[in-house]
Amino acid sequence: MGELFLILISAMLVNNFTLALFLGLCPFMGVSAKVGTALRMGAANVFVLVITSITAWGLNTYVLGPAPYLRIISFVVVIASLVQIVEMTIKKFSPALFRELGIFLPLITTNCAILGLAIFQTNRGYGFLEGLAFAVGAGLGLTLALVLMASIREQTELATVPSVARNMGLVLIVAGSLSLAFMGFAGLFTG
Repeated sequence: MGELFLILISAMLVNNFTLALFLGLCPFMGVSAKVGTALRMGAANVFVLVITSITAWGLNTYVLGPAPYLRIISFVVVIASLVQIVEMTIKKFSPALFRELGIFLPLITTNCAILGLAIFQTNRGYGFLEGLAFAVGAGLGLTLALVLMASIREQTELATVPSVARNMGLVLIVAGSLSLAFMGFAGLFTG
């Protein structure tokens, strides 16, 4: 149980996909203007990451054993299918959220964090439970990064910001600062 907790915390803080590994930057830069939207986008990513983890484990364990060269193609097909299901579900049950997320919802398909999770999980030889802990940790880390960025962006809307640092300039400055802050977790866990 302790090992699962370490995998979860490591994926969430130490090896945060967005702030340490620089994966998943598209939703991080694009959807992080409002905290509510960032939370919902994070939840959608957590769901897709968990389902991807389960599917990657199943593919590696039962299907791709004799044909590992088909791994990436299989992962891409599964991820695209999962995101389509998530997109249709959100459109059906929350049209307002569907409009808020806009183009960024289908971009989960091309979110390198999703594919990165499947590849990292496979290369590290994680079993079912380790893969789930890794996926939940990665999803919570992505959600944490989205919410931190959104809350800072909401606060800076009320601040006087020099014109040279407005909009994307400020986003990049904040992203760099958050990334540096998360580097402080690097010595927290070893292994």
